[in-house]
Amino acid sequence: MGVESKKSAPIGVFDSGVGGLTVVREIVRQLPNENIVYFGDTARVPYGSKSRQTIIRFSEQIIRFLKTKEVKAIVIACNTASALALDAVRDEYDIPILGVVVPGARAAVEATVNKKVGVVGTDATVQSGGYWAVEVIEKACPLFVPLVDEGFKEHVVTREIIEYYLESMRATDIDAMILGCTHYPLLRSKIRAYLGDRIQIVNPAYETAMDLRALLKEQAMENDGTEDRKSHYEF
Repeated sequence: MGVESKKSAPIGVFDSGVGGLTVVREIVRQLPNENIVYFGDTARVPYGSKSRQTIIRFSEQIIRFLKTKEVKAIVIACNTASALALDAVRDEYDIPILGVVVPGARAAVEATVNKKVGVVGTDATVQSGGYWAVEVIEKACPLFVPLVDEGFKEHVVTREIIEYYLESMRATDIDAMILGCTHYPLLRSKIRAYLGDRIQIVNPAYETAMDLRALLKEQAMENDGTEDRKSHYEF
């Protein structure tokens, strides 16, 4: 692939379902000239209850599919797959692959004052121990993903489940909390309303988009928008 074709090649993004669209939204905002191919694995959602070996296998299959679309880089817009599969697939493929865990952890470290951070995520993400560098209080919230995917985010049951999961988190003295699953920003307003203003909500999507932009620039793959056409998005 030549330099110019690399610049115009799309970015591949994948998640277990619709949650990764929160990352795509930020990539579109920050890198408006880039083309995007998004894969949402709605057939096998949720990932959070599955084993590391299974998540690696799913990730490998999706990456192989995205490579048929001639993508120039891949963003794993899924915290579970980032925590469990990123290292394995990075070693396997000759294409830049980014996850969302490290950008999210870095943003939380920058946001916290008292160095006490909460993390809400899937069972697999929480058990992975992927978040560190500060005192971390973790809470698995497995029902958040199906609530989002089934369109229940405005339902009263969602408010009740947020309270059920986060009551103990609200009682701690954390001052920042990572939304450690890309589905969770779709519940952000309700989570913020329950936790109050004392706790800063960290959504890793922005930092992930910034890391992607830096990577593309460093490797001379950034789309400079010289082609006179709109960006193309394929879902």
